[in-house]
Amino acid sequence: MTSVVGDWDVRIKTPVGTLEVVYSFVEQDGAITGTAQSKPESVPLRDITVVEGVDGQRVTWRQTVTKPMRLKLEFDVQVHGDHLTGHSRAGRLPRSAVSGVRRA
Repeated sequence: MTSVVGDWDVRIKTPVGTLEVVYSFVEQDGAITGTAQSKPESVPLRDITVVEGVDGQRVTWRQTVTKPMRLKLEFDVQVHGDHLTGHSRAGRLPRSAVSGVRRA
């Protein structure tokens, strides 16, 4: 099982405020799929890549949101046990800090 698999409570610090999103990652037949769920919508994750490192994993993915505005997002996080940290980016906008903890 890949360590990113599971449900995560994630906070994304954006220029317009902090967003709280639940990310779910599932491994099936060797492939990782995922979804992001926030109050206005649930969206699928695309192009999920997991790279094993010395002390954790680097996980990247893409997603599109339509609320509060239509954005194409790219994420790059490091998973260390039950914690993840990293950033997201929406086009030319500044990077947003991402942090999360695995749900029990």
